[in-house]
Amino acid sequence: MPSQADVPLREEPAAVVLDLAKPIPDALRGAVLALGNFDGVHRGHAELARVAVAMARERGTLAAAFTFEPHPRSFFRPEEPVFRLTPPALKIELLVAAGFARVFVLPFDRDVAAIEAGHFVDDLLVSKLGAAGLVCGYDFHFGKGRTGSPELLQAHGLAAHVPVSVVPPFSWRGEAVSSSLIRGALQEGDVARAADFLGRPWLVRGPVAHGDKRGRDLGYPTANMHLPRDCGLRYGIYAVRMRIDGIWHDGVASFGSRPTFDDGAPRLETFVFDFSGDLYGKRVDVAFVSWLRGELKFDALPPLIAQMDADSVRARDILAKTPPF
Repeated sequence: MPSQADVPLREEPAAVVLDLAKPIPDALRGAVLALGNFDGVHRGHAELARVAVAMARERGTLAAAFTFEPHPRSFFRPEEPVFRLTPPALKIELLVAAGFARVFVLPFDRDVAAIEAGHFVDDLLVSKLGAAGLVCGYDFHFGKGRTGSPELLQAHGLAAHVPVSVVPPFSWRGEAVSSSLIRGALQEGDVARAADFLGRPWLVRGPVAHGDKRGRDLGYPTANMHLPRDCGLRYGIYAVRMRIDGIWHDGVASFGSRPTFDDGAPRLETFVFDFSGDLYGKRVDVAFVSWLRGELKFDALPPLIAQMDADSVRARDILAKTPPF
């Protein structure tokens, strides 16, 4: 299964995929730009959006996010893919929901990696995009060898008469919010903690694929999804909600290698409560609400079915107490 970074980037309505060899139309120039990878679009990124939108209002323009695809770390170390919290299209959708009028996406390649930090600011952000203001996080680094820093950005902004705002660490419940913190929570299966720092449940999106049809025989027909190979979510059973045609449905899901059967490639299998209908090929969202337990290997089907029954009862109880999305 390809990683999210391997999937060809499709231009979304609010997204502008930058081609450095072509001029930028005047209608797209002059925004306040918030810079970052924005993986997860979490509470800290929402603070960057708030600062950028406020600056844009003061200067009578729009706020735009400026981001990279693929994630630079995936480019430099393809053998160690980054556990992406949000694939490109979903990231754009969330950035727009956070308040950005537009998202500039710079395809990250060897040429972009070789741009000196000063030229990145002067030639790309200020000259080509006509930035009316710049916003970044306290730990944002850019340019060749990651030598660009918030301090360098401020110095070049000052020289070009472009205001620069550096946003300090955003804390939530006494901890600095970061994509790494959220990845760590998901790797532990703590989807509730991840949701708390994201500001919404963590979700995956993709088409429902054909599986081995075993669930039907067990009384639990599932919607199967192949998640990207970089997905670091802990194997286990979760209380979830699935969005089908815009409507959220409660369910229970297993993510893992199915040790009772084939111990194969990881797969997400979701049993949607009180739902009947053909989901094959349909694109759905699965939002993770609560961890139930780890994967187990059963020696026979009756104890497996009994455990699935218990998991379903517990998931229904948790979701009945969870506010609607």
